[in-house]
Amino acid sequence: MFDLSGKTALVTGSGRGIGLVLARGLARAGARVALNDLDGDRIAPAREELRREGHETGAAAFDVTDSAAVREGLDRLEREFAPLDILINNAGIHRRAPLAEMPVEDWRLVIDTNLTSAFLVGQRAARGMIARGGGKIINICSLNCELPRPGIGNYSAAKGGLVLLTRSMTVEWARHNIQVNGIAPGYILTEMTRPLSEDPERNAWIVGRTPAGRWGRPEDLIGAAVFLASEASAFVNGQMIFVDGGMRVAL
Repeated sequence: MFDLSGKTALVTGSGRGIGLVLARGLARAGARVALNDLDGDRIAPAREELRREGHETGAAAFDVTDSAAVREGLDRLEREFAPLDILINNAGIHRRAPLAEMPVEDWRLVIDTNLTSAFLVGQRAARGMIARGGGKIINICSLNCELPRPGIGNYSAAKGGLVLLTRSMTVEWARHNIQVNGIAPGYILTEMTRPLSEDPERNAWIVGRTPAGRWGRPEDLIGAAVFLASEASAFVNGQMIFVDGGMRVAL
């Protein structure tokens, strides 16, 4: 039920970090995986790394916030690599500032990258999935979609919107045998969150606030991703799986 052999997946923002780890996880479950990043130079070493492990890997360098680039990028990918069965909308950034001081440019950049991109790539991918009779879309959300903290109002708003976009995609596309679900990571140790882990006070708060007593690792997200990408989740629609060490349910 969890075998992805014969399936083709695209993971956005997969030149490094969580995206690359998820791509590797799907590949190890049998999928052909296409890596995406704005920077083609970043994809090349990641792609070679997966190829050395014996995985069939493609590359799709395009701007996920640009509708024309998304259309051209996916057209080329499906023509030269394979039609998509699985899409993971993972691309995301942070631009931290208090809301009262946040530049509107930082607001728009985070909303476009973390939310609008999922609509653009999801819309284009879904059209092909509908024509072929089904598919899987997984949106990478965040614990902060429900539990914001100071300085990340743009990020929380984008991820909260992504939760509702996931549900909206479900009510429109489930009848086409497309399962759309989300994964909401808690505090995962990555390059983007490293400043928090290196701040003794914040690190102590995060570890103490998490019932599991530790930071998450990108690899902790692979199981949920493989489940949602596989036939094991054939009747799972519009759900959010929190991978957060229990933080969401603890006082």
